[in-house]
Amino acid sequence: MKNIPDNHFGELRNEKLRKIIKENAISNAYIFHGPENIGKKESALRFIAEIINKNNADFNAYTKLKDNNYPDYLVIEPTFLFRGKIINFSELAGEMKQKTKPLIRIEQIRNIKDFLSKKSIQSEKKFILINDAHLLNESSSNCLLKTLEETSNAVFILLTSRFNLLLDTIISRCHSIRFKPYSYNELKNFLKDSNHQLNSEVLENHYLENLILISNGSPGKLLKNLELWNQIPLEIRDSIKSPQKKFDEVLYLSKNISIELNLYQQEFLLEYMQRSWWNQTKNIDTINILESIRKNINSNVQTRISWEVGLLKIIMQKNQIMY
Repeated sequence: MKNIPDNHFGELRNEKLRKIIKENAISNAYIFHGPENIGKKESALRFIAEIINKNNADFNAYTKLKDNNYPDYLVIEPTFLFRGKIINFSELAGEMKQKTKPLIRIEQIRNIKDFLSKKSIQSEKKFILINDAHLLNESSSNCLLKTLEETSNAVFILLTSRFNLLLDTIISRCHSIRFKPYSYNELKNFLKDSNHQLNSEVLENHYLENLILISNGSPGKLLKNLELWNQIPLEIRDSIKSPQKKFDEVLYLSKNISIELNLYQQEFLLEYMQRSWWNQTKNIDTINILESIRKNINSNVQTRISWEVGLLKIIMQKNQIMY
């Protein structure tokens, strides 16, 4: 995926973080929350680097943090249990991520205690970054809560796109930093500023509007959407411009999708279809059926059957709008 310019992220967009650094009012724990891929992690790294630089003047701290090569810094991320082994989310292939549920486990939070028990090497404080903190399970949440209560020599930063799933007791012990989603026009300007080349098909057929709308205000997700859109074969893209009207169209499209697209691409296609078809039909039943296809393929129902059954249901709706 094309890199996102740093000047779209970091503390440059967050007055709260600048103020905290300026006033040296560093708290024990923070929650950075907002849409996915909007720059929360980038901001966290720059924020930690500023704290280090303020106290220790290590001007290579940001690079070390980004490379996960700073001795007083620990990253916790969701893990999968795969064939009896715990594997980090970032290490597993996209297709496999669809088949198992990621979690932040109690063993990982216990590792934080071991990390904190050792003396700092380069910084006055230690730093713990927890990615996708909403994936803490009940036992790991309670363990983290106890760790937060007992720790004074560290700065915790929890990153989440699902703020409402965190325990209220954890939220109450953290300083909340909200990252607001970009507006539609800001995302369009972001594409111009990042010099992203858009092909004529995306522009002329109004695909870009839908790709922006399903990005949920996130420039990172928008770039990923564009990347995924370009991976979808042209024949499939043409076939999903509007709901199918004929049974043979459904059967042919379902076969194509199941053969040509992996699960990740299929999920993206369903998200796009929900937005595009809603704009055309305003039919909530159609959108719910598309959502049922998503749930089925995530439940390991055969993809071709999932698509066939769902799209045939849409055809058979009595209140379907005819084009």
